[in-house]
Amino acid sequence: MLCYNVFNIQAVITKRQSIVKYFVSAIILSVLLANLFLSTAIASEDVFEEIEWTDLIPRDDLAILLDPPEFLLGIEDGSENDNMETLAEKSQDDAKTKRFNEALKSERVITEFDGRKIRIPGFIVPLKNNAQQQVTEFFIVPYFGACLHLPPPPPNQIIHGRWPAGIDVEDLSIPMWFEGEIDIKKTSSEMGTSVYDLSLTRYLPY
Repeated sequence: MLCYNVFNIQAVITKRQSIVKYFVSAIILSVLLANLFLSTAIASEDVFEEIEWTDLIPRDDLAILLDPPEFLLGIEDGSENDNMETLAEKSQDDAKTKRFNEALKSERVITEFDGRKIRIPGFIVPLKNNAQQQVTEFFIVPYFGACLHLPPPPPNQIIHGRWPAGIDVEDLSIPMWFEGEIDIKKTSSEMGTSVYDLSLTRYLPY
């Protein structure tokens, strides 16, 4: 009986050791799998290419816009001549102003950006708000006050975006970073026209 008890105890000990080894192995395996999943998540995390606004506009249009007609520099913001009608009138008699006006309305795009994941700084121009007065649809523009003064940005310098959950925008003069996938798509509103659309992944403080 004594030998039986000794062997029985030894069997129990051996069994317990096996169970302990099993749990230790299980824990180690779970840690390894967690690290693997984390590494995979990091590896598959969206990588956004930081771009400049000038990357979205054809070179010849950009050259024209960087050399505006002299009379534009003398128009005061908010004055009676601060409108597109004034520019249109001047375009009838001056070839440079006519080409500038055309570039200002240009809907030409850089097709290589279609489907690319980009990161770009900009300012919000609200288009729609929710009940909490958060911005849910908007234009992203390269400078504050765009769409309000002459000249407004051309369509290829305006990006349309949505954020259904709503963005709290306390000050429109504060820039943000926007990250997402570009889609070449035209959107028009009374605030302007864009020919780029951004499927927004996230927005960040600038």
